[in-house]
Amino acid sequence: MKAPLLFLNQKEIKKCGGLDMKKTIEIVEEVFSIHQKKDYVLPNKTVLRWGEVETEATTGRINGMPGYIGGPYNLSGIKWISSNPNNPRNYNLPRAAGTIILNDSDNYLPIAVMDGTLISSMRTAATNGVAAKYLANKNSKTVGLIGAGVLNRTILLALNQVLPHLEEVKVYDLSYERSNKFIKEMKSYVPLINLKVVDSAKEAVVNSDVFVTATVTKEPIVKAEWVGKGSLCLHVGGHECEFGVINKADKVIVDDWDKIKSRGNKSLGFMYASGEFDESKIQAQLGEIVNKVKQGREIESDFIYFTSTGMGIQDIAVAKEIYNTAIEKNLGVELDLWGGDTTFI
Repeated sequence: MKAPLLFLNQKEIKKCGGLDMKKTIEIVEEVFSIHQKKDYVLPNKTVLRWGEVETEATTGRINGMPGYIGGPYNLSGIKWISSNPNNPRNYNLPRAAGTIILNDSDNYLPIAVMDGTLISSMRTAATNGVAAKYLANKNSKTVGLIGAGVLNRTILLALNQVLPHLEEVKVYDLSYERSNKFIKEMKSYVPLINLKVVDSAKEAVVNSDVFVTATVTKEPIVKAEWVGKGSLCLHVGGHECEFGVINKADKVIVDDWDKIKSRGNKSLGFMYASGEFDESKIQAQLGEIVNKVKQGREIESDFIYFTSTGMGIQDIAVAKEIYNTAIEKNLGVELDLWGGDTTFI
């Protein structure tokens, strides 16, 4: 008796379409649709950290994200992803690293183990791409990126897919060298866009049609007075926006409000926990907008605030497509979980 298990490394995932942002956005948009229809099982994230939620910005954390996604995917799995903000500086390693396990839909045995680092970054970017598709003004030309890490690289790819009139991207990071490296390395991916370094978070936000926060800051860095009419805030990191930014929003949109409350590491979650945000002010979850149950952007001059905590069912759906392609292309290494041993006692 065998328990076959396919192992896929990041190189093989790329060969299976892991860097196909257009396809990833399509998958994630479908997941939001399925989420609105409630054809899923999504336990709260299990968070392993060394201290209270504030310590994640300094000592990091590891998240366990299990789930089941229905629809055409019909699959269960889990993402186990670490985040250590000290990795780039101390070990020359990425801040985040993940592993995804997929389980058979009938017997529940594990069928695949794969790198989850790239998948996680791509689906996070795709989430914000879907949000921009429905919430940004259609003629958006200027984007401000706060943070020059991996997430804003993939988010730039996503925004380039959904904002057809995008002309200029302003990049701000605490490290000027990181900002310059970002522009140098991303230019070949978006050759028609003017990429430029700016000297402050304020410059990244002011006069931007869309601005993105993807940092590990411990204190809010975006102020309400910087935010202009008609703009869209894509809040990716933790506590990056002052409460006044959220109060200024004409619409507050989320991916899954219950999960944001449970996770408790977002500006909106902190604001709610402190009694300064009434959850009735949330206009919609993104899946409701995708399925046209509720409206996205209706008024050009509205400032819309979107934040997400991420859902394991997104990783599972993307990983399922990667797995299917790997089977078709005969990629990966097949392992036997039990080593042929049929003795269980």
